[in-house]
Amino acid sequence: MSDLITPQLVILDAAIGATKDDVIRSLASMVAAAGRATSAEGLANDALDREAKAATGLPGGIAIPHCRSAHVITGSLAFARLRPPVAFGDKDSDADLVFLIAAAEGEGQEHLKLLAKLARALVRKDFVAALRAAGTAEEVVGLVDAVVNPAPKAAAAPSVPATAEASASAGPAAAAGAAAGPRRLVAVTGCPTGIAHTYMAADSLSQAATELGYDLQVETQGSASFTPLPPEVIATADAVIFATDVNVRDRDRFAGKPGIESGVKAGISDPKGLITKALAAADDPSGHRIAGGGGGGTESAGAGAGQLGWGKRIQQALMTGVSYMIPFVAAGGLLIALGFLLGGYGIGIGTTAKDIITNNSLVNLPPGGLLEYLGVVLFTIGGVAFSFLVPALSGYIAYALAGRPGIAPGFVGGAVSVAVGAGFIGGLVTGLVAGLIAMWIGSFKAPRWLAGLMPVVIIPLLTTLITGTLMYLLLGRPLAMLTTALQNWLTGMSTGGSIVLGIVLGLMMCFDLGGPVNKAAYLFATAGLSSGTEASLMIMAAVMATGMVPPLAMALATTVRKKLFTEVERENGRAAWLLGASFISEGAIPFAAADPLRVIPSMMVGGALTGALSMALHVTLRAPHGGIFVFFAIQPIWGFLVALAAGTVLGAFLVIVLKTAAARPKDVESADPTTPAAVGA
Repeated sequence: MSDLITPQLVILDAAIGATKDDVIRSLASMVAAAGRATSAEGLANDALDREAKAATGLPGGIAIPHCRSAHVITGSLAFARLRPPVAFGDKDSDADLVFLIAAAEGEGQEHLKLLAKLARALVRKDFVAALRAAGTAEEVVGLVDAVVNPAPKAAAAPSVPATAEASASAGPAAAAGAAAGPRRLVAVTGCPTGIAHTYMAADSLSQAATELGYDLQVETQGSASFTPLPPEVIATADAVIFATDVNVRDRDRFAGKPGIESGVKAGISDPKGLITKALAAADDPSGHRIAGGGGGGTESAGAGAGQLGWGKRIQQALMTGVSYMIPFVAAGGLLIALGFLLGGYGIGIGTTAKDIITNNSLVNLPPGGLLEYLGVVLFTIGGVAFSFLVPALSGYIAYALAGRPGIAPGFVGGAVSVAVGAGFIGGLVTGLVAGLIAMWIGSFKAPRWLAGLMPVVIIPLLTTLITGTLMYLLLGRPLAMLTTALQNWLTGMSTGGSIVLGIVLGLMMCFDLGGPVNKAAYLFATAGLSSGTEASLMIMAAVMATGMVPPLAMALATTVRKKLFTEVERENGRAAWLLGASFISEGAIPFAAADPLRVIPSMMVGGALTGALSMALHVTLRAPHGGIFVFFAIQPIWGFLVALAAGTVLGAFLVIVLKTAAARPKDVESADPTTPAAVGA
């Protein structure tokens, strides 16, 4: 493992780009030129995709862009000491020391542990100072090798374990401690990639706790290892710190403990502040308590009293509800569509299906024979699955806010919403109401004899009572009136109005390719699908057609003008044909991530055209998913294909035009990464 970094992967006192994107691409080129990655462009795109989730610039002029990539052959470090420094997202300082940490997908645990050791070393001032003073690339390699492969030395075992791994081996005696000892805290750190920030935050918090005279034990939920803190350590802790950019695994272990929740970078930049806030929550009877189950998440440092920012938290809750609802929609909608395929559309008229399922069987077939009977069975099963749409949406919104105690009230609230005619709008409201009420009741400090009943009985009971009562007595009728007004507007839509709606839906579906805006448009379509009106079926057709445009347009563009795209992008383009045909908009994400300013606007224009044509041609769709493979549920199929082809061609044309106008004459991947041409790319 001593070749994690070589002199060929080090560049000192150089200007290798004016922006962090340029710097990352130059470092990726160095890794590829050293034979450690199959594609500089692919590695750079993976690192930039990780960068888009959270900037990797840190206080003190350090940046650690990192990723796991299928393009990496062997785990590598590329290092640049920049002159001048470049902004990497830290508000206080630009970065002059940049490590690109490139880990291979499926990298062995030992290699990932070495990368974690480097990340931990970057919180040591002496190591950072030595990097700035190094005179040669060989000296930098020696410094890094010394921290990832330290020489064995005799040393007394620390009296207080700093991580969960050490705690597990220390045993219960170490966990219990002395009653009169220092205040005890536990922490969890984690970042999306689990390579760098996870371990830097852990060491930064541990060092700060030592300086303040506290006992802190950290559980690192990263790629290198995950050893849970012993239950007795958590039980005896005075406070909890979550410094994570991902959901904490098994967070129920910490439910009810006082503490603070923050992003992982706050654990690096302000560890003493987090410790102080966590202990302040412990000393305040009304201070923040950790929610179990699905509750909780991340925030920027210092946002409020240790909870998520409310806007972000509600957004995450809504997206969680939609994500859990989609399987009900997909299963139910596709079964209904298959039922129509076998039994004909007549089975959906009036009580036909109910009459057949009640009065007929395999030995007493209806007039339409076996196919009609099987079609009715599939149609009925699909209808049952579809009936869970609103309750599931509501239940899992509440779950995202309050954890498991919110599930029952959320489901009941969603069912009440259906009963009073409030539909999916009511489901959104009851999910939020149930989740917030369950959170509020869960914040009460119950006596020990009652605490065990709170999440199982007390919180669900009271929350269900309050949510159901509010819906029947106060909220249900206004929400039902709003839902009815929306349905009437859709039903009475003129041709011009429907075209405008198709354009808006197309723009939304192609804006973030599976993100919140895309999901909002999809939810709007699927929520109305159960009504079976022509307007709702037209909306579903427009949404699916526009969602197919981005991957198909990029597949077409990479086929027509191959030279404008890298080999990796051409491979993605070949896969995008099938993804687009299957209505998987995410097939265009690699292209949008690499070149958002050209790709996303082009896709939005193509999607807008498809949405407008789909509405103008009165295309309807009875299935919520499946792409072209549910052709039997699309009427007229020729209208759907015309709209889809027009948007695909327009989107591909615009991408090609914009990329041709911005094309560079040189292939930066083939250049020597140390030359001015390469480093300025």
